[in-house]
Amino acid sequence: MADDQPEVQVRAGSEADIDALTEIYNHYVRETAITFDTVPWTPEQRLPWLRSHPEDGPHRLLVAHDADRCLGYATTGPFRPKAAYAPSVEVSVYLAPAAAGRGVGTLLYEHLFEVLADEDVHRVYAGIALPNEASIRLHTRFGFRHAGTFTEVGRKFGRYWDVAWYQKDL
Repeated sequence: MADDQPEVQVRAGSEADIDALTEIYNHYVRETAITFDTVPWTPEQRLPWLRSHPEDGPHRLLVAHDADRCLGYATTGPFRPKAAYAPSVEVSVYLAPAAAGRGVGTLLYEHLFEVLADEDVHRVYAGIALPNEASIRLHTRFGFRHAGTFTEVGRKFGRYWDVAWYQKDL
């Protein structure tokens, strides 16, 4: 973080964060193809998602904030629903638009992979809607490698989008 920026803290997400997390996520729903959701969520609709991320275990929600506001969050969740996939998780990171380029995503991933080191997680996967060079750089920096690309797998804003899949071994 730049010296003139307020200190950024990372902690487990809580229900008190739901409004800010929903606002951040809905920006990406409305403005980008980064998520394939097409309809914004209400905080009440997002509560089950938030509650599916306890403070321990392989499915986490970490929130970055400064003195004034929530800057973003990183999560892990199930990669696929079948039991044998349990040691694999999918990771996501979303930043408030004003927090982009400040190292917040890096800070969130540093903390996330630190807590995952003590969990029964063997592989971490990230699906990146293309193009998204910033996300590819972030994931590559953390040791993810390209595993393949699904072409035209999602339709949003009247066009089809490719998703590149990256994996990290833990």
